[in-house]
Amino acid sequence: MNLGIRRKLRKWLLQGSNVYCPCCNKHAATFLPFGKQVRFNALCPFCGSLERHRLLWLFLFSREKKLINNGAKLLHVAPERVFFKKFRREKQIEYFPVDKFTPGHHYPRGTQEMDILNISYQDNFFDSILCSHVLEHVDNDMQAMKELYRVLKPAGWAILQSPIDYSKPDTFEDSSITAPEEREKYFGQYDHVRFYGRDYPQRLMQAGFKVESIDFGNTFSNEEHKQFGLDRNDGIIYFCTK
Repeated sequence: MNLGIRRKLRKWLLQGSNVYCPCCNKHAATFLPFGKQVRFNALCPFCGSLERHRLLWLFLFSREKKLINNGAKLLHVAPERVFFKKFRREKQIEYFPVDKFTPGHHYPRGTQEMDILNISYQDNFFDSILCSHVLEHVDNDMQAMKELYRVLKPAGWAILQSPIDYSKPDTFEDSSITAPEEREKYFGQYDHVRFYGRDYPQRLMQAGFKVESIDFGNTFSNEEHKQFGLDRNDGIIYFCTK
């Protein structure tokens, strides 16, 4: 897309107010299509947020502000840029963004390199944890879940989100599937190693967490779903406590 077309598209988007992104506080004519299986009204043209980011943002900041307490230590695994910018400015929390770096992938400056299979913090260290769309990439997800549980303080909370096929009762994984095209076929993406089913909260509980499946998406009207660009089929927040 050439520069002239991009400018015209941006001007048109700015002139509209049909949708609103809570992550960047901007209105637009529409959110952009996104994904190999194209989802319409999905991608914010300004900050790049997707449906899941806006849902979590609304949960954390618009309706659940009590979650972010003064002095809290927050572990953020694979920090999304829209959240990273927000938390870096929050003076009331101690922010710990971490990720296992991979070649060619750019992470927000200030992110600490760390493997969640071996988190280099002591037991009961963090008041809260955010880990979204990470566990489906990890070979030993149970070890990762146990590590997240280990470093969470008693009475602390963790929001652990993953893609889930709600039509399937059980998680599907097969370590013999290694080719990128096969992983995309069976797990939905070339770098995924499993596709979680409805047993996802039970797997989290096996690691020690108490899990509340909050159907937060259904607290919004149809009009709000369109306005915020939310996914009607992916509105559950997995709220875990220790």
